Amino acid sequence: MIAPGSSIPAIPAPARALRNQPIRQLRDWLDRLAETQRLAVTRPGVRLKFELAAIAKRLDGERATYFPAPDGHGVDVISGLLSNRNWIAEAMGVTPDELLTRFQDAVRAPLPWHETGEAPVQTIIHREVDLNSLLPSPTHNEFDSGPYITAGLMITRNPRTGIQNVAIHRLQVSGPDRLGALLLPRHTLGYQQMAEDEGQDLPVAIVIGVDPLTLLASQAIVPMDCDELEIAGALHGAPLDVVKCLTSEIRVPAHAEIVIEGRLLARERALEGPFGEFPQYYGERGERHVIAVDAVTHRSKPLFHTIVGGGLEHLVLGGIPREATILETLQRSFPSVRDVHLAPGGVCRYHLYVRMKKRFEGEAKNVMLGAFAAHYDIKHVVAVDEDVDIYNPAEVEWAVSTRFQADRDLVVVANALGSKLDPSTNDGVSAKMGLDATRPLDAPEMKFHRIRVPGEADVDLEKTIVSDRWRT
Repeated sequence: MIAPGSSIPAIPAPARALRNQPIRQLRDWLDRLAETQRLAVTRPGVRLKFELAAIAKRLDGERATYFPAPDGHGVDVISGLLSNRNWIAEAMGVTPDELLTRFQDAVRAPLPWHETGEAPVQTIIHREVDLNSLLPSPTHNEFDSGPYITAGLMITRNPRTGIQNVAIHRLQVSGPDRLGALLLPRHTLGYQQMAEDEGQDLPVAIVIGVDPLTLLASQAIVPMDCDELEIAGALHGAPLDVVKCLTSEIRVPAHAEIVIEGRLLARERALEGPFGEFPQYYGERGERHVIAVDAVTHRSKPLFHTIVGGGLEHLVLGGIPREATILETLQRSFPSVRDVHLAPGGVCRYHLYVRMKKRFEGEAKNVMLGAFAAHYDIKHVVAVDEDVDIYNPAEVEWAVSTRFQADRDLVVVANALGSKLDPSTNDGVSAKMGLDATRPLDAPEMKFHRIRVPGEADVDLEKTIVSDRWRT
């Protein structure tokens, strides 16, 4: 199915982005992935129902995928662009160790966007809309209710202040000009309720195919009335170019691939779901919000980005901004906290590992309680010492197995707010558990001293191992 050595069709070769500079264009990132053998190009005509997602998941975290003309459609599809934590750091132009700090800096000092009168994303305009023919929307998981737009940045404006919000919501293609939208209790829903209270529809723009850093910025955990496009500009190191929509006052990234313009309809709901979500289970079917589509604009030969539900791109994109927010929240009260990590085994949402330099007995328990308060999704927290690599699950498990005692180091909080998408909860009401896997401060010096073979890290295996034959 993968065409070895294939070049990417329909993408011009722009100037190569400098390795230590942030990536500002989606197509530059595709070039980078292709140059470094991290982009797989499939044969043309891969089926949009299941086959496309199956291929993307098989390559999850190893290579992004490029699907020319899926099901014979005139728009090519891309997936898996940010399915590896180190790739996101690379797109920022920083080392993995600098990733959270760089994101925190962008959130603290956003750059106002720059408005332009013309934009590549408005090269072609469709006023008569049939989403089924215009867009190659895939069906990912076995019991998904149909095709979905999963990597669309939904941009809305506060009806009272005019300030924008950017978020990703799952969008079911429900008809030629209708989308079903799951709006969780966050900023988009708040704006929609303001408009609905006045009997008004809420204008929306759904932006598909943006650069990696704008995609990441959309997931920032910030207060209402913080425009995530300004965080994208800070990540770029330059204001993001935007253009005004044709049917509303919303501004969208000028260099995006596709924009769907429409309205969240007041007091109208329709069935949406089920859909394969990040916990690796299905979000249930229910009465959801409805978007009426008024126009679609796009580049010449646009690319359609899809994020496979429950895949690594889905998990990592949501995890890193949460980590940055949780780390900043904890460090305000606990300077002993060095780093945090939302583990992939906990779907980058529910399991948090905290690395700290404990100063007082009992401090780790306070840190864990602070972590539960930092984000309601967090279900289990493991606190470890500085010598434990929190990005290595085996190291964390080792710390729990050798430094934790359940009768002494366990914290349980009953009936707290958790994730409604966690099927083990009672409509989001969840128990929280913390494990203090730090060493006692008064332990004898050698009791918890890790073993080490001197010189192990300096061994040059290529020079040392000369054969795989033991008989001569």
